[in-house]
Amino acid sequence: MRLRAGVAIDLGTVNTLVYVAGRGLVLEEPSAIAVDRGSGKVSAVGTEADALAGKEPRDVEVIHPLRDGVVADLDAAAAMLQAFLRLARLRRGPLRPAAVICVPGGATWVERRSLVAAAGSVRPKCTVQLVDEPVAAAAGAGYDLTAGSGAFIVDIGGGTTEVAVLAGRHVVRAQSLRTAGNAMDAAVTNAVRSKLDLLIGRDVARTLKMTLGLGGGPASAEAVGVDAGRRTPRVAQIPAELVAAALEPAVTAIAGTVQEMLSDIPPNLADDVVRGKLRLAGGGALLPGLAGRLEEAAGLPAVVVDDPLRCVARGAAAILELGG
Repeated sequence: MRLRAGVAIDLGTVNTLVYVAGRGLVLEEPSAIAVDRGSGKVSAVGTEADALAGKEPRDVEVIHPLRDGVVADLDAAAAMLQAFLRLARLRRGPLRPAAVICVPGGATWVERRSLVAAAGSVRPKCTVQLVDEPVAAAAGAGYDLTAGSGAFIVDIGGGTTEVAVLAGRHVVRAQSLRTAGNAMDAAVTNAVRSKLDLLIGRDVARTLKMTLGLGGGPASAEAVGVDAGRRTPRVAQIPAELVAAALEPAVTAIAGTVQEMLSDIPPNLADDVVRGKLRLAGGGALLPGLAGRLEEAAGLPAVVVDDPLRCVARGAAAILELGG
């Protein structure tokens, strides 16, 4: 019987996933919390809170406590974590639970300390281990991190894109870009407003992004928004080329980082990387056309890992079990 309870947390800008040792993935919710404006108490978390985002309710404030993968609002992050762990029913035991929490590879010392502080304020108190997201993503993507073999991972989340070359659990080269899913959504939103005078919400932008992608699929997709001039609801057909053009700067930045990383790869890792391929994880890996673009930029096969949305959480869980 395992004496120490354990939890692995992928605390993302968009979604939070919680794995509990012995039970598997028990929670997958938007990283959002709703606070009552009058009492200051938490009124909703996760899906229920996120459903209110952008709808401007008068009685509650919806907070997304993480920005670019790191804690932007410490109090809200701690309250959200506490609520999620309560929902996950993390048990108390004779020893403090072990908590593996993922953090962007480019997070500063201050940002890392904020994450530890947020996790340290919850109950039951946990012994916190921070793991760089590229390491967790590589573990979740199927690389054998115990053998010291090389790996090339591209993890496109909501707040950051992590591009890394690893040797086992050790980062050899890494870059963390604050260009990822949220930035792409914003680019689509701005393009639709600029070209079609239509104001669309975050969820509509995400749907357009994942439906039309970089082209090669449907010629257009329907969107409902608010006419920028009349301020009344309007339905419009959004051309695929408009969305592809909006996404191009972000995709170009990611592809350029992949090329830069490959140009500086240690020779002893080259064989492992070629055999292991570029593996794409995170929700952004599902962007239509992205794998092909990165494959073209790298000159190497690029594959989307199984269940990319849960890849980091799966890897964090593997690391938790190895250390347990």
